[in-house]
Amino acid sequence: MIRCLIIDDEALALDLLEDNIRKVSFLELVGKCKSGFEALELLQKEKIDLIFLDIQMPDISGIQFLKSLSIKPLVIFTTAFEKYALAGFELDVVDYLLKPFSFERFLKSVNKAEEYMGLRKKAFTSENEMPSKAPEYLFVKSEYKLIKIDIKDILYIEGLKDYIKIYVGGKPVITLLGMNAMEEKLPSVDFHRIHRSYIVNLHKIRFVQRSTVTIGDKAIPIGENYRESFLKIINYNKNI
Repeated sequence: MIRCLIIDDEALALDLLEDNIRKVSFLELVGKCKSGFEALELLQKEKIDLIFLDIQMPDISGIQFLKSLSIKPLVIFTTAFEKYALAGFELDVVDYLLKPFSFERFLKSVNKAEEYMGLRKKAFTSENEMPSKAPEYLFVKSEYKLIKIDIKDILYIEGLKDYIKIYVGGKPVITLLGMNAMEEKLPSVDFHRIHRSYIVNLHKIRFVQRSTVTIGDKAIPIGENYRESFLKIINYNKNI
């Protein structure tokens, strides 16, 4: 449903638009306002998708009202003056209904609004479905230096009270950081916590046996509280 608001200082125009809206199945009338100031109050309370906006009104014109909005719904101008068509184009409104207009012309306009709504939703969905690029490296403070660590090279992380050891082959990097904070820095698709004191790189696992994970020559325990989620993430459902 497209939630609509009518803004017009003429009672007859308000009634005509209300009647037309109620004839269209995908439109829902949320409110009718006789001025832009009245409409601003309603916009703070209600979600509005589409505004039917008269241009010539007392106090504040439809053009001034539209320019004042920080978040703009779709807008269809309704006016008796053709000279404002260019302003509508510049403000990127959906359509321009010249009074008096027929229901057929109204329907064409709202069909265009429905198409715009569909394109907006599709663009929003596509944007939010795009996977964010995983970080490739991180910096940690160790021995008075900031050390750059390539995330793909991390074998596993061991937590030891107030600090952690990051194993990347050879001597581990020791840094004053909690396990929870470290876990948040790592891409969850590649790393998983298998014990209160261990986070492992899933790509570096050689094999899993009983209650341990082996990375290189190191056997790492799987904590009882982490076992089920770990088996699920490696798609193993039977008892090991």
